[in-house]
This record gives sequence, C-alpha cells and structure tokens, in this order.
Amino acid sequence: MRYYADLHIHSRHSRATSVSCTPEGLCHWAQLKGVAVCGTGDCTHPGWMAELWEKLREAPGAQGLYCLAPPFQAIADEGVPPSCRIPVRFMVTGEISSIYKHGGRCRKVHSVILLPSLDAAERLNVRLAAIGNIVSDGRPILGLDPRNLLEILLETDPRAALIPAHIWTPWFSMLGAKSGFDSLEECFGDLSPNIFAVETGLSSDAPMNRRIRSLDNVTLVSNSDLHSPSNLGRNANVFLGGPPDYDVMLDGLRRGAPEICGGTVDLFPEEGKYHLDGHRDCGVRLAPEESLALGNLCPVCGKEVTIGVLHRVVELERMSSTMEGERPREPGGGTRKHLPHRYIIPLPDLVAQALGVGPSSQKIQPAYARALAEHGGELPLLLDSGPDTLDALGPLGDCIRAVRDGRVTRQGGFDGEYGIIRAIV
Repeated sequence: MRYYADLHIHSRHSRATSVSCTPEGLCHWAQLKGVAVCGTGDCTHPGWMAELWEKLREAPGAQGLYCLAPPFQAIADEGVPPSCRIPVRFMVTGEISSIYKHGGRCRKVHSVILLPSLDAAERLNVRLAAIGNIVSDGRPILGLDPRNLLEILLETDPRAALIPAHIWTPWFSMLGAKSGFDSLEECFGDLSPNIFAVETGLSSDAPMNRRIRSLDNVTLVSNSDLHSPSNLGRNANVFLGGPPDYDVMLDGLRRGAPEICGGTVDLFPEEGKYHLDGHRDCGVRLAPEESLALGNLCPVCGKEVTIGVLHRVVELERMSSTMEGERPREPGGGTRKHLPHRYIIPLPDLVAQALGVGPSSQKIQPAYARALAEHGGELPLLLDSGPDTLDALGPLGDCIRAVRDGRVTRQGGFDGEYGIIRAIV
C-alpha cells in the first residue's frame, strides 16, 4: 500500500485562513487530492479542539489516528466522486510560533508538533496556557525557546514529536536568514538528538537541504502549510505499507526507513515566494551570486534586498565547508540514505495550460472535476497513473508527462511573490 500524508495544515482558527478549514472541509479535499492522512493542525486552540472532540472518532485499525464521525463524514463526502472516495485519517498536529531572545538576538522559529491523541494535546495545552496566550490564534505566538517547547512536549507524551517548520523561511524558521540559527544543534542544544525530521518548506527541495551537513542525519518532510483546503497536498509525504498508523509513521521518519517512508512530493522550489533574493517594490529578482556582487543591496533603490532560501543555503554550505576545511559538496552528499523526491505542478495549473486559458478562467474547474471523476484523486493522477490514462487525458496528459520528465520552465519567486512554473510540451 502506498499513501500520501500532509501533516502541516491550519484550521479556520488561524489568521488569514479559509472558513472552509473545518474537519469536513479538510476531509472533502483530502479525498479529491488523494491524501489519506491529514494533520488536524492548530491542536493548541481550545475552540478547534472542542470541534475535533465533537467531530472525530478514533479510527478503527489505525492506532493514534482519527476519522470523522459518520454524520460529519456524510457532509465531507458530498460532491466527492466515487473514483476519489478513500478513508481519510487525521493525525493530531499543530504549529507553534516561538519569538524569544537567544544569544543576544531576537529569534523567530516555527515548529510543527505531532501528538498520538487528543488527550495528549489537551495535557500539552494546560502547560502552554500557563506560558502564553493560546486562544487568540490557531498558531499561537509564545515566548518559548523551541528547545524548551520540545522538552515540555516530550514530558507530556514521549510518543510526541517536534519537526522544525519550513526551516528556510527568512523571518520565521530554524535556519532563516533574518532570525534563525546556523545549525539544528545551535537551536535545540542538548535535545538535538530528539529532532529526527525537518520540513523543507515551499521554497526549498531535498537536493538543496542535502547540501547542509547539519541536516545529514534527519529525514526531510514536506507539507502544504495550507490556509485553504484546496491547497491540501501541494507538498506531501509518501508512506508505504498500511494501514496508516501513528507509531509506524513516526518510527519510519525517525529512522528514515525506506520501507516505510517513500519520500516527498514537492512543488518546484522556484515556485516558492522566497526562493530567490530580491526587492518586490522595485521588481528586482536576483540569484545569490548577483546579490553578493551588489553587497545584497537593491540596484534600484539601494535598500537591502530580501535574502531568499537559495542564498541562505549557499551561505550555510560555504560556512560549513570553511569551518571544516573542505570544499562545498554536491547535493546529496550526506550520510543518511536519502529518500526519493518528486515534483508536481498542481493539476488545476496544468488544466489551465492544456486548455490555453489563464489561472482564473471559469473553464478550469469543470475540466478539473471531470479529470478527477474519470481518473481519481489528484496526487495519484499526477504521480501514479499509467500510459493509458495519460493518453486518455490528451493535452493534459502531455503536460503531466512533461512534469514527470522535468521538462518545465522555472521563474523563481522572490520577496513574497510566487514563482511561475510551466510544463514544456
């Protein structure tokens, strides 16, 4: 059995999220996308927890995971074609924003937390509520060092886990250029051995992360960090075996076990809005080498450009090599067995290209729905469908083939502006 999991999502209780980020809405879109395990997100928010207690039940045969209770499952199933119907399981997850002082600097680091039960989340929330406000936002901001957050989490339940979130985002991440650290060990100190996975984020991919020695012995995960259910699975993880089970999934991530973890599914990193350097107000997009030649200053206005993920990777790679007296290595030069990674362009974008229309065309949704009704969920269609299916899809099938073969054009995102990726057909 092969299934997809997206473990970092948000509910309607987080800022700037869709009102459709409900358990039913997430389950509905999980089926359309072909995602079998979905994070609950926002498990620290009391209002969301009350809704989860009401609508979820322990999933039969899936230890540590939940499913919708029958009345709510019926709501989620509305409008889902038979070809897309799959059992969807929920893992209890959340995200914490840590803003605190460390080493004389203000640090801003986001962490994804995974727990084996709603009961464990409730116990954690009692402790977090004594530290800061967990009511105002589904992703609470706490003056809590991630190292101490991890300690509290493991004291609450030894089966819980912390995964540093989108580790390269400039302002809010473990390795971010603006307020992060230069290594995992610098951030988590003596508890670093308990960090067995990190999240790549939308602006980086596996080869970029494998250039950094401090990440040699962790598993790379990829999630959507969605604020709207329709974005579910835009980045995801592949698991093998089954049925899904919390302890089995985490054990696979902990060991980087290829018999359990099948790798990641990613958007092309250039699509991420912080991949390259630049200054959006001036329309300036720069590769790291160009920024370095300009002293990281905008050639139009003279202000400092926003340093992107690729620049930060190059910086840390050079720093590590200088410290160890070695030349920078090629991507993939670590010690742990690396899991596969595959790229996608979201199906609606490929439908638009196949039809020759813009991204807001009303022609996209009917064609998208027809493809799902005839051929099944989006991720299996993009990644697993055979030649006959692709032939039946005509121009859309040609676009899917092009992406699988890496035949794409890439215009990198910068300074908060998403990049543009197109299939070459």
